[in-house]
Amino acid sequence: MELIKLGKSGIAISPMTIGCWSFGGGAYWGNQSQKDVDEVVHAAIDMGINCFDTAELYNGGESEKSLGLAIQGYRPKIVICSKISPSNCRNVRKHCEESLQRLKTDYIDIYMVHWPLHAHSLKHFTKDTGIINNPPTAAAVFNQLNELKKAGLIRSIGISNFGVTQMKEAVDTAVQVDVNEMPYNILSRAIELEVAPFCLQEKISLIGSMGLQQGLLTGKYRSAGEVPYNQAHSRHFANQRGNGTSRHGGTGEEAEVFKILDELRVLSEELQINMTQVSIAWIMAKPFIASTLVGSRTIDQLKTNVAACSIELSKDVVAEIDRISQTLLTKLGPSPDYYESPANSRIF
Repeated sequence: MELIKLGKSGIAISPMTIGCWSFGGGAYWGNQSQKDVDEVVHAAIDMGINCFDTAELYNGGESEKSLGLAIQGYRPKIVICSKISPSNCRNVRKHCEESLQRLKTDYIDIYMVHWPLHAHSLKHFTKDTGIINNPPTAAAVFNQLNELKKAGLIRSIGISNFGVTQMKEAVDTAVQVDVNEMPYNILSRAIELEVAPFCLQEKISLIGSMGLQQGLLTGKYRSAGEVPYNQAHSRHFANQRGNGTSRHGGTGEEAEVFKILDELRVLSEELQINMTQVSIAWIMAKPFIASTLVGSRTIDQLKTNVAACSIELSKDVVAEIDRISQTLLTKLGPSPDYYESPANSRIF
């Protein structure tokens, strides 16, 4: 599998990254056995996947612990991405060292600031008004990250969910930033409008997260009512669909979302390619995406997902998928924060 170099770093990763949010189990995704995690991680490596994405936030650190157990004996073969919560960025080294302990490794390959460093973003991570009302500056945070890099605790500095304004702040520190991880899939295309052009300009590689829109693009749901509420609190859905977890306050775009899914289902049948694989292959056809992050909870899911790496959609098919999803892109607009209203976005 051809590896893709990230930013100005010497790190190269596979076109698919394994999302590890479910590892360790938790309220959001439910139980996840370590046996299944071990099998998925080891099989992924055997199939040529070398990148695994986690965060200190995921399942209260249990995701990092679970990945750490699974990679024992495989560390030189893989690239680990992990993230620090913005509320913890006053003492970056402390939290990096805690992640290293959970991951059972001496270094993290790509260490990202998980969300922007402003008050509206911070309040989703802490109730400490001292932190919320006095956010750490980009200079203070990225200089700390650079010190970790010099010390060999991390190999590369990244960001996650940073819009153009926040990326400019990071770039202005003169610290080398190699990666921005952002939501990107057929139903969530906002980064095409502003984020991707800026990343190309600044040589910041994009890793797309939520490659299957939390299961929607597998085709397993035929209506909004079938989607678990944990996966239905984005602006794709009516606000009430999230069972009290939604914050965007909008009416959603459910009719348009399921119209697209129906058309994708028909197109996949015509191509005789699994809808999951069509959705992943479409992302991989986009030249501004270095790797797409996809969760795989079982070996069967992994095999289906990885098979997409060898599928090359024609330009006409890519253009057709662009066409059928264009109306949704227009309706959802340029904000990549799909969990807040555009007026209240954390990403700008």
